Amino acid sequence: MSLEYLLTTLVVVLAPGGGVLYTLSIGLAHGARASVAAATGCTLGIIPSLIASITGLAAVLHTSALAFQVIKVLGVLYLLYMAWRTLRDSGTLSVEASSEPRASLLRIATTGTLINVLNPKLSLFFLAFLPQFVVTNGVAAMFDMLTLGGVFMLVTWVIFIGYGAGAAWLRRHVIGRPSVQTWMRRSIAGVFVMLGARLAVSER
Repeated sequence: MSLEYLLTTLVVVLAPGGGVLYTLSIGLAHGARASVAAATGCTLGIIPSLIASITGLAAVLHTSALAFQVIKVLGVLYLLYMAWRTLRDSGTLSVEASSEPRASLLRIATTGTLINVLNPKLSLFFLAFLPQFVVTNGVAAMFDMLTLGGVFMLVTWVIFIGYGAGAAWLRRHVIGRPSVQTWMRRSIAGVFVMLGARLAVSER
């Protein structure tokens, strides 16, 4: 594994994409534990795209306009649904991270996973990105791609947790008033709408 790959991965993961925005918004709204759940979910959401790039399914997605559009529409609808559900939730956002129910953490992680699974651009990214750093052929190339993908996921998880921890720190020291929490809820809904809009206008 080359230093070039590690540096490229670091730059790609640090860039403010959908997973970063989601993890930040969850950290601000629900605290550190919830942001770890969001980071974990976003990282797990990479697995289908990685498998697709290794097996060649991403190439089918690249050549099939219908398949690309179907996945994209499903992703947009899901993000808009999450925005609507966030706005409907009138409960108080607790500042204490330890009060986050396990079911809510699972829901946060599931949402993070689906955000990446329903993003067809991610599969196309791995299809174009990973082969550049594979130096073997045949079965060995598949294992190389698995290794590269695993490193990418590990870097993603660590950096996203860092983003979430920073957001949780701001929440604990800045956020507390009900008016601020209302603004936070609307901002999170806005993040979902923005992600949905960006996905809707994306091209292959």
